[in-house]
Amino acid sequence: MGSALATIAASSFMLGFSGACMPGPLLTVTVVESTRRGPWAGPLLVAGHALLEVLVVLLVLAGFGELLAGATVFTVVALVGALMLVWMSFGMLRGLSNLSLQLPGGEAQPTTLHPLASGALVSLANPYFTLWWATVGVTYLLVAGEFGSAGIVTFYLFHVLADLAWYALISFSCHYGRTLLTDRHYRALVACCALFLVGFAGYFAYAGISRYLSVWG
Repeated sequence: MGSALATIAASSFMLGFSGACMPGPLLTVTVVESTRRGPWAGPLLVAGHALLEVLVVLLVLAGFGELLAGATVFTVVALVGALMLVWMSFGMLRGLSNLSLQLPGGEAQPTTLHPLASGALVSLANPYFTLWWATVGVTYLLVAGEFGSAGIVTFYLFHVLADLAWYALISFSCHYGRTLLTDRHYRALVACCALFLVGFAGYFAYAGISRYLSVWG
């Protein structure tokens, strides 16, 4: 049990980190707010983001996961999740040369909302967030759920920890003159994450097909 939870923790962190480091609305807001509010803007935005994500986890713990755990539904969700990860990886590699933590002038303005509210609202307004949780997130929650509530909680905590690690790095880097993370470092990091996602896509596909064959094979 302990080794299984350790595996869930490590893979959840890497999977969450791979998604967090991609450009998106939350990254933009973090860069902008960090220049105005200081290095703690990122962690506060992540806290709001995490409050939204905990609703998904609570739905699974409340029994919604049982509706998705059937062999056919699980296989479909797992395969869609695998395709989602491959698509993400391809997009990450294709856009490497253009990746930058520098924001074009006038792209975003500081918000008057508290970072907690901004983190939740920006995530909710991002269709990619919904798509990720409907495919990749739900698939891994079901896999982690095989080890009970401990597996689900471990997945969630280390997923949030990955978000916190990335956005704290962004905030501190912006506040202290981008000395912690250059665009070159950023591109190398994204390339490594893209390769990791391909491996995880294979695992999702294997888990989905194995579950289907175990019942209907």
